[in-house]
Amino acid sequence: MNTPIQTIDGSNTLFSTKYNQHFHDLKTGAIQESLNKHVIPALTLKKDAKVLKILDICFGIGYNTFSTIYYILENNLDISLEIYSPELDEELVRSLDKFDFPREFEKIKHIIDSIAKTLSYEDEKIKIKVFIGDARKYIQTIEEIDIVYQDAFSSDVNKELWSVEYFKDIYKLCKNDALMTTYSISTNVRLSMYEAGFFIYEINPSGNRKQTIALKSQKNIKAKYIDMELKKSRNKEAQAFHD
Repeated sequence: MNTPIQTIDGSNTLFSTKYNQHFHDLKTGAIQESLNKHVIPALTLKKDAKVLKILDICFGIGYNTFSTIYYILENNLDISLEIYSPELDEELVRSLDKFDFPREFEKIKHIIDSIAKTLSYEDEKIKIKVFIGDARKYIQTIEEIDIVYQDAFSSDVNKELWSVEYFKDIYKLCKNDALMTTYSISTNVRLSMYEAGFFIYEINPSGNRKQTIALKSQKNIKAKYIDMELKKSRNKEAQAFHD
């Protein structure tokens, strides 16, 4: 495993030599990024759900999955979880039992250890499966997803997980009331999601950094609706990504 890099909130992340990017924003913090960009917005919109099926793209160091469990336990939420996550780097996942995670994850160390050993975990309330392989192939094998954490490396280096064709496959596996969270506010990315059928919204939970939520069905939520047809008319050079 690469040497852990401490982020501003004290939690550790890694640097990907393949994609030449950190797994998390150092100035936000690994656990805070997972909570603020994915977990809290998604679970706030799904606050009445008793069962949630989540697709975590891509597993990486596992922060989005582990932060989801941490948040549910910390807030005593009565939610049963199923989390499915593709990841190319099996060696990375197998090494997570030795990774220096933040103290917030101490109560779920047994879950982390199980995933490192078997790529899965299951109890009466939580089911996790990590798939080692191509995310594009994997997402064609699952269905009825409530939440998608779209957290792949950026479109600059990993465009295949931000294309219209990719998002069309995501659209198909989502339930009608599903939502997708992502850190990206790129017009090109939003166009890719929009052309795949999603409605685009913008939130700013921390007050200083915008992010995107995409819904399969248009709803009145506490978020700014982004009129992508208007965006296209005003910025004719902007283009969705295609395979």
